[in-house]
Amino acid sequence: MKNIAVFASGNGSNFQAILDAAASGMLEANICMLVCDRPGAFAVERANAAGIETFVFNPKEFAGKEEFEELIARELADASVDWIILAGYMRLIGPVLLSAYGGRIINIHPSLLPNYPGRDAIGQALAAGAAMTGVTVHFVDEGMDTGPVIAQLEVPINTSETSESLQAKIQEVEHRLYPAVLQTLLLTQGEREYGTKTGTHLCIE
Repeated sequence: MKNIAVFASGNGSNFQAILDAAASGMLEANICMLVCDRPGAFAVERANAAGIETFVFNPKEFAGKEEFEELIARELADASVDWIILAGYMRLIGPVLLSAYGGRIINIHPSLLPNYPGRDAIGQALAAGAAMTGVTVHFVDEGMDTGPVIAQLEVPINTSETSESLQAKIQEVEHRLYPAVLQTLLLTQGEREYGTKTGTHLCIE
């Protein structure tokens, strides 16, 4: 069973979905740590309630990304972490963690990449008047939401859609898709070819 660390910055709803999937046996992984860059984030409360070890830090207390990533890397090594799973972590992963975990860092993004990368993907889709958006699970590289796609699901946008209603629809898809993709990925040892060969678009009604 692989050891995974989940990185989150805020509410942690995808972290909770991963916790629930592991508890039910749907996801065969040991969630050994939550890494959070925002002290006081609700994700930390979720981890505490589940008895998951936390590493919480304030980036402003460090000279730069390299310094705090070196500390994170040591914490992950001490916990024998195999995979990093990003679940609403609002920072680009830097060279230190990419070097240590290259090909073993996964992210989920609320759009059909390459459309609407970066922050506020839901707002971007609504502003563009798009009829369709979705969810993407992808490998992480040095860019912003540029890594190879593993899986995608489409989410239609209604003409009366609001940011809140679309976010709710997208999160419902995320909470189903992410644990399922992680289960398949971890069972297949996460070969990079998995992402490049099996990324697919499906439609959620």
